[in-house]
Amino acid sequence: MVVRICTGHVGTTAGDGATDRQSVRSVLKLMSVRAFLISTLFAVAIAGCAKEPEDYRPDIDPEERQLGAEQHPLLLAEFGGSYDAPEALYLKGLGEKVAVPANLAGQCTFTLVNSDVVNAFAVPGCYIYVTRGLMGIVNSEAELASVLAHEIGHIVADHGERQQKRSLWRQLGVLAVGLVTGSEALTRLAGNAAGYFTLRYSRNQEYESDDLGIRYLTQAGYDPNAASDMLAALARNEQYMTRTRGQDDAKSIPEWARTHPLTENRIERSREAAAATGAGNLPENERAFLREVDGLLYGDDPAQGFVMGRRFAHPVMRIGFVAPQGFTLTNSPQAILIDGPDGLRGEFGGGRMPPGGLDDYAAAVVDQMLRGAPAQAGQPQTSRSNGIPLLILPVVVGTQQGDVQITVAAYDAGSGSAYHFVMASQPAEATAAALRELFLSFHLLTPQQVAALRPRRIRVLSAGRGDTAQSLAGGMASDHPLEHFLMLNGRSADQPLRPGELVKIVAFAGARP
Repeated sequence: MVVRICTGHVGTTAGDGATDRQSVRSVLKLMSVRAFLISTLFAVAIAGCAKEPEDYRPDIDPEERQLGAEQHPLLLAEFGGSYDAPEALYLKGLGEKVAVPANLAGQCTFTLVNSDVVNAFAVPGCYIYVTRGLMGIVNSEAELASVLAHEIGHIVADHGERQQKRSLWRQLGVLAVGLVTGSEALTRLAGNAAGYFTLRYSRNQEYESDDLGIRYLTQAGYDPNAASDMLAALARNEQYMTRTRGQDDAKSIPEWARTHPLTENRIERSREAAAATGAGNLPENERAFLREVDGLLYGDDPAQGFVMGRRFAHPVMRIGFVAPQGFTLTNSPQAILIDGPDGLRGEFGGGRMPPGGLDDYAAAVVDQMLRGAPAQAGQPQTSRSNGIPLLILPVVVGTQQGDVQITVAAYDAGSGSAYHFVMASQPAEATAAALRELFLSFHLLTPQQVAALRPRRIRVLSAGRGDTAQSLAGGMASDHPLEHFLMLNGRSADQPLRPGELVKIVAFAGARP
């Protein structure tokens, strides 16, 4: 998250009777009213989307390209932005190589996303995204190529188009908010581009893309067994997170990172598909890949702050907060995106404190969010959160589908800095309690806490004589050094290291491994 400057004043208010409405509906309920009509409208279209197994002719029409181009910056803004480093150029070159056998040479856009969440996804127009988190856990060029080949498989099989039609009712509901209010911020709270494009694929769609991906991977000159190796790397990472972070933190992985169902059956199926190709002695290019990822940022980018499960801390701004149980935090360049139970959704951001103090700052946040939409501001409440002045401002936004309850919590962090939560919620007692817990968790970091927030990078070492997994894991910047080392390198604890073998460790930036 980066600081956003907030300016302006409270927007226009709703007409007479806005404060008398008792059944305030959430933004998500606004979306659901169209579900039946839209699903009925597209029932026939969905049924006719399937392709015959042999009919895989990529067809990216101009409308898809335009849609992908329009959503590309929005997706990047939400997911962490692009990671502009040599690794991004490497990814693009590899993507182009894999696109050739799919007859998509020069037609796709490959982007390395600046996020530590392990995921990859594709959207219409052949826009393919791989996070640096995923790039950090695979161990060969062929494994990374298999990720790209799999996503190209989704494009060729038109899975993105089918998912869009299934979710179009949801997107139309979201767009209705934006059209009625003219507010991008409200649209973002109602439902974001991520939810539209990155719905989970079905098991059959994953199988179909696995098969196509293995075909393209082999035709591009890589060992097809790398596909199952890549899936195994994903499984190791998921198991490591569950063991070391606990179930609650494992559940806090953003929903957009859960687009590809992963099962042991899918891994074994990929092994069988690779064997069926009959390809032998094709390279995986482990050493070339490891040289490329040496120095790759690992974990959170300090410029955006650190998300640690339900906790957020920013070493430059020197602030932090803790979300309640059941909440998910997603870092992005624009804000910290917050999702909670029962449709609770919002974001955290900041700016400069205006001369009028918290009252003017909260008014500016509301004005920037609503963009003139009809609204009724309630009575502001003042309090303190860990000694920090806090102002809570409830706002009811009127739309054609009903009222939306928005709550703004603004903080005076001193030195001219201000921060805020903007949350859309249902008027339930449990929701109100969760919001209070969230709002009262905001705090300033101590110097010791700031010093502990250090960026980490992948370092590639050449094993020496006598080196073991245990000895090299001693250089890991990790709370679970040996488990982390084994997960990162796809090794077992009793597997000996060969002299000269390249392995990855995670070290604090600037530290000598």
